[in-house]
Amino acid sequence: MALRTRHRITRALIAPALALGTTIGLASAPAQAAVWSSCDQWGNTTLNGYTLYNNIWGSGAGSQCVWANSGTNWGVWADHPDTGGIKSYPNSKKYVGRTIAGLSSLKSSYNVTVPSAGAYNTSYDIWDTGYAHEIMLWVNYNGAVGALGPSQGTLTLGGNTWTVYKGNNGANDVFSFLRSSDSTSGTMDILPILKWIANTKGWMSSGATIGDVQFGFEITSSAGGLDFVTNNLTVSSS
Repeated sequence: MALRTRHRITRALIAPALALGTTIGLASAPAQAAVWSSCDQWGNTTLNGYTLYNNIWGSGAGSQCVWANSGTNWGVWADHPDTGGIKSYPNSKKYVGRTIAGLSSLKSSYNVTVPSAGAYNTSYDIWDTGYAHEIMLWVNYNGAVGALGPSQGTLTLGGNTWTVYKGNNGANDVFSFLRSSDSTSGTMDILPILKWIANTKGWMSSGATIGDVQFGFEITSSAGGLDFVTNNLTVSSS
């Protein structure tokens, strides 16, 4: 698989909201009118405790529009050229604000509809509040995409079997967990993964505060226009 390029974190959304030069209508919107939609490069909104981002951050991107019925039911239509390099990471984010050691539970459930064409991954992107560590959990992926850094082997954690990669993009460490088989729905027990990273491997401190838990689609190519839909998402912590 091709090496994954640097993933721009969505805290960069403090940049001005810029409309793309060319956008196409909201092809992926549901039959009923969505409560929010945007084709802006950095389009974002907050719905029922979740923050949604269109987040077109990569070079050579095409058109992309996001719609939402809620923070947990949303989708994106993207038409990015068949070239290398990540173009976007449209996502829904929930803020946690607890240390790894202070968490007693961090879980999520997901249900998505993804295309059979294109190059992308469906993933969680989890950050500490200092943005020094990025934990990616790929639940499915398609096409010429791959994780950053060398393989660290396989293990079973949080009810899933993963191949683990460890790398650095020049700004932060990246720990990528690629599920052994594609899944479009399931329940994710995230805390055991964080504890394994901190307590077993020592790659980050158990005193690190977990900030954003994002879930979305990291899209490299979707030529001709493809639909990606999050039918349902929940993130809960205690």
